[in-house]
Amino acid sequence: MTLFHLQDVQFLDVLHVDELTIERGKTTCIVGTSGAGKSTLVRLLNRMNPLTSGTITYEGVDLETIDPVALRRDVVMLAQTPLLFKGTVEENVQKGVQFAEKEEKTKEEIARALETVSLAIDGATDVAKLSGGEKQRVALARVLLMDPNVYLLDEPTSALDPGTEEEVMRAFLEETKRRQQTVLIITHSRDVAEQFADRIITVEKGRIVHD
Repeated sequence: MTLFHLQDVQFLDVLHVDELTIERGKTTCIVGTSGAGKSTLVRLLNRMNPLTSGTITYEGVDLETIDPVALRRDVVMLAQTPLLFKGTVEENVQKGVQFAEKEEKTKEEIARALETVSLAIDGATDVAKLSGGEKQRVALARVLLMDPNVYLLDEPTSALDPGTEEEVMRAFLEETKRRQQTVLIITHSRDVAEQFADRIITVEKGRIVHD
């Protein structure tokens, strides 16, 4: 079933997409060199970037007609350098749930999410004490607990070593597949794309060159 449909989409002189369809419940990896337009493409899907021209529909509805805050609760984006707030790990993951306007999670639910992203730390730990890779995984646990329809992940495991990256992505994607959620991952790692993606889209110089 079609989730997103892009037609004659342009963003400045950075990105040109003649036509692209993203299916519900699939994991899609978007690969390409730095500056190719990968992040620009994904940011269009939750209105973080405005269209210059063309149309994008989400579940058959023109994206421009959807309230951006409501859209971003349903189509959640995790940036490559995630924003964390002062305070504990538990306080940080609850921030996402609060933004999504859902009930706060129990300590047990938080512990399970941290386990999914291979993070063996207590929820009371101050995030200021964490390494870059640990902070990435806290942010990944936060979006997992938000339980959105769509995850837009920009290099979500770039600070991890290859073995940990594989372990984290496998567990995370097993959970999203169980929930029948849609995941788009921007990655420089061909290994990640080839291991976990249902579909790989290559972007170069602002255009889709392979799908």
